[in-house]
Amino acid sequence: MTRPSNGNYIVLQNGGRYHARKSLSVYLFLSLDSGIFFFSFYSASGYFPGPLNNLIKMTTFKQRLVRSLVNHGLAVVGCTTVIVTYHFSTSGDERFYRSIVMPIVMKVLDAERAHAFAVWLASKGLVPVDRTGDPEILRTTVFGLPFPNPIGLAAGFDKHGEAVDGLLKIGFGFVEIGSVTPLPQAGNDKPRVFRLMEDKAVINRYGFNSDGHETVRSRLEEQVKSRGHPPGILGINLGKNKTSNNAADDYVKGVQCFSGLGDYVVINVSSPNTPGLRSLQGRQELEKLIDKVIEARSSLPVDVQHPVLVKIAPDLTEVDKEDIAAVVTRKQGGVDGIIVTNTTVARPETLQSSNKKETGGLSGKPLTEMSTQTVSDMYRLTEEIPLSVKVLEFCKIPIIGVGGISTGQDAYDKIRAGASLIQLYTALAYEGPPIVKKIKRELSELLKKDGFKSVEEAVGIDHIKPI
Repeated sequence: MTRPSNGNYIVLQNGGRYHARKSLSVYLFLSLDSGIFFFSFYSASGYFPGPLNNLIKMTTFKQRLVRSLVNHGLAVVGCTTVIVTYHFSTSGDERFYRSIVMPIVMKVLDAERAHAFAVWLASKGLVPVDRTGDPEILRTTVFGLPFPNPIGLAAGFDKHGEAVDGLLKIGFGFVEIGSVTPLPQAGNDKPRVFRLMEDKAVINRYGFNSDGHETVRSRLEEQVKSRGHPPGILGINLGKNKTSNNAADDYVKGVQCFSGLGDYVVINVSSPNTPGLRSLQGRQELEKLIDKVIEARSSLPVDVQHPVLVKIAPDLTEVDKEDIAAVVTRKQGGVDGIIVTNTTVARPETLQSSNKKETGGLSGKPLTEMSTQTVSDMYRLTEEIPLSVKVLEFCKIPIIGVGGISTGQDAYDKIRAGASLIQLYTALAYEGPPIVKKIKRELSELLKKDGFKSVEEAVGIDHIKPI
C-alpha cells in the first residue's frame, strides 16, 4: 500500500519511500528486458506460427540460440545505457556531467556548435531541473528586486532570448540575455570561439552577433504571453551595431524597445570584439552616454523604468577605474549598478593551450583573480570604507561580479570583495548545468560556516578592518 506521492518520492505505508523517477526507469528496463528475453526464447525454440516459424527453422536450433542470446545481450546493454543516461542527465548528477557528458560534447562538437546545441536544449526545456529549492540564506534583494539566489548566468550565452525559462529552471537566480543590437548583425567571421582546455578557459570574438531588437522583443513577448513572466529575474544586455555612428542612440533605442520586458538593462561598453566600444568607458564619453540613457528611461512610464547597469572591462588602469566610479556615483545621472567584469584581452603567462594566441576576449579560470581584484577596487572607489557590518546594508552602487567563477569559494570571494550578485558562463561550458546547484550548495555552506545569516551580510566584508 502507498500513500500519495511526496514530490518525486512515493511514501510507503511502512514509512519507507522510493524515488518515483528511478522506479519508472527500473520498470521500463524490466519490461523491455522481459520482452526481449521471451522474444529470444521463442525465436530460438521455433515457436512462432506460420511463415515466420518456417523461416526460422531454416537454421539449426544452436545457431538460432546463439544469435538470439547475442541480440538479447546487445539489447539489454542498449536499453540499460539509455535508461542510465536518461536518469543521470535529467537528475543533474555533477560527476556524470563533468566526467562523461561534457567531455563527449567537447570531442564531438566544436565550441560554437556546442554552444548553439546547449541553447537549443535549454529552449526546449531539455535540461536538468533543480528541484531542491534555494535556502533562505541565499535569498537577497538588489536594485529593489527579489533574487531567489545570487547566482546568475552572464550575457553571451543566450544571446537572442531563446531559452530564458529553461535556464532559470536549472537553478539560476537570474539570467541576462544579449548583447542585443538595434539591427540584426551576423558578428565576426567563423571560427570565432576557441576552447583552452588545459586552462579551463575560452577565447571568443563573436562580435555582437544578434537577431536585433525587434526579433528578440517579439520572442520575449511571446514567451510572456504563453507562459507568463519567467520564474526569476531577467536582465537584458544592450550592445551597439558595428557600423553605427552613434552609440548613444543605439543604447537609447534598446532602453525604449525593451521597456516593460525584463527587470534590468545593461549598457555594455566593454566587449573587446566591437571596434571602438571600450573607448566609451572614458570619463567624458561615459557621462554623455549615461546621461542620454537615463533621460530616455525617465521619459518612460514609471512602472517600466528599469534599473540601468554598466558593464566594464577588467583591463583598466587605476585612473580608468576612478573615472568610471566618479561617473556612476554622480547624484544626478548616476546608474543603479555595475557589472565587473567582461572578458580580458590580456594573456597571462600561465596559459598552456595552443589556442592562447587567438584574438578575442579571454574568459574562465585565468580571469578569476583579475576580476575579483577589479570588484574589490570598484567597491572601494564607489563606497566609503564601512566601519561596521550595518553600514553594508546601505550600499549605493551594487556590483555584479563576473569572471572565472566555477566553485562556491570563487563566488564567496567576489561577494566578500564587494559583489552583491555574481554571474558565470565559461564554467557552464566545461561542467554543464549541475555546476549551478553545486555553487549554490557550497556558497550556502561557506556563509553558514562564517556565521552569516544572509548574502547581504557578507558583501564587502573584506574591506572592514577589525576595530
